[in-house]
Amino acid sequence: MATLEQIAPGRLMVGFGTGFTGRAGMGKKPLSLASMRTHIVQVKALLRGDVADIDGGLAQILASDGWLPDRPIDVPIYMAGQGPTARALAREIADGLISLGGPAEGFDTCLVSVSGSVLDDGEDVTSPRAAAALKPLVALAYHHRYTTDPESVKALPNGEAWLASVERADENVRHLSVHRGHNLDISNGHDALVDVSAAKRMTFTGTREELRERLTRLEAGGATGIIFGTSGYDVERELRAYAEVAGLR
Repeated sequence: MATLEQIAPGRLMVGFGTGFTGRAGMGKKPLSLASMRTHIVQVKALLRGDVADIDGGLAQILASDGWLPDRPIDVPIYMAGQGPTARALAREIADGLISLGGPAEGFDTCLVSVSGSVLDDGEDVTSPRAAAALKPLVALAYHHRYTTDPESVKALPNGEAWLASVERADENVRHLSVHRGHNLDISNGHDALVDVSAAKRMTFTGTREELRERLTRLEAGGATGIIFGTSGYDVERELRAYAEVAGLR
């Protein structure tokens, strides 16, 4: 964080979450909110230049003068949270909230995290280009449900076939099979079964005009910014198309 702030002063924003993606890839549950509190407090102390107690040891940024920005290093710290307890913690210790899918009230900064694809006029979500971008994103719902309640996957389109495919993998390494290619491609042997027909509802996907309307609604609901994620094999195209939708230069 300190190095990036030195390279691009004033441009860095930092977000923390309890670790669904990283933890699930190890077959573990997300970290607790208590762990989140401890970690963010420690990081903020280090950025101020303070001595921080980390697991019983005293730590501090030890770079010699001139190698990193002078402390305190002032970068905004945002926390991802969905439930009321997590959002209360974000309000207490962070500079703003990262919210999945939709905004939350009561935050001066509320960044809404979405993933999807910008469709060309007349293009359907099942077109080869769109499907390549959307299958890994729609698959996130399957991965998340599998991690929290495997049986609930069956409620998703073609979910029974997807779950049956996963259950053919060895139980001890099943989580590795599920999360291989997570949010990137469908190389794990299961996500090819994902049904993208509901992608407009499950992701931030639509024509340019449809997405502009959705952005307007998000802003009206309290969103102060968007974190846009995408996938597929032409990420540059996706980012340029979203920039056009959002009126970025």
